[in-house]
Amino acid sequence: MLEYDFMRNAFSAATIVAIVAGAVGYFLVLRTQTFAGHALAHVGFTGATGAVLIGIAPLWGLVVMTVAAGIGMGFIGERLAQRDVAIGLVLALSLGLGLLFLHFFTAYATQATALLFGNVLAVDVHTVWMLLVLSALSLVLLAGISRPLLFATLQPEVAEAKGVSLRRYGVLFLAIVALTTAECAQIVGVLLVFALMVGPAAAALRLARTVAIGVLLSAVLAVVEAWLGLAFAFYTDWPTSFWITALSVGIYLLANLRLPANDRLALPRA
Repeated sequence: MLEYDFMRNAFSAATIVAIVAGAVGYFLVLRTQTFAGHALAHVGFTGATGAVLIGIAPLWGLVVMTVAAGIGMGFIGERLAQRDVAIGLVLALSLGLGLLFLHFFTAYATQATALLFGNVLAVDVHTVWMLLVLSALSLVLLAGISRPLLFATLQPEVAEAKGVSLRRYGVLFLAIVALTTAECAQIVGVLLVFALMVGPAAAALRLARTVAIGVLLSAVLAVVEAWLGLAFAFYTDWPTSFWITALSVGIYLLANLRLPANDRLALPRA
């Protein structure tokens, strides 16, 4: 399997993206912002289609549009009660623009399908390096805000009283989520971003009792799912995105069976 260049590129890209998706996804699930990841994925599709229309690489359209939308969500939805409204407004606007772009995008049906469902087997070396740079940036930013972000997540009232700006760290975190979403779309497509960002993180949250172990476990599970998905796709000729999604759901279900019902909602220790 690894004798082929395209498979080596696929494994490299999937590993890079899975690590950052697992780490960022853990905080995304912990903060109950999975809807934000879903919305940003759809926003990314709008950005990618718009980029193709003007002759720019789809990845950069994904990055620019998702980061802008993430920052916008953070600023509009300052308080928890406003978050779903802010995300819904951004999602509605992005879908409206997406419909407009799709009207002009009909000549590129193959590229549109790749954006929606991913095509990791078509990733080239140049894209691998771009994903590596973006992933490193995401992880550095996440590490820089992880402590106040965790404080604001687990004890928001106390954190605000101590001078931690919930709005600032919320905006920064959603910008990181946006970068990660753009990277994940290269592997599983914008419609299946949950497979790498939410599935492994949700399973890790059920199994780990500390944040550090949870983040590490989430990244490991994401990498395992990506590797197995690529291997199964190679030997069965079924879509890679299907296998990654199926493995993600399966591992999450096993994690839920692993713990007693009264332990499933326990928050991890810092």
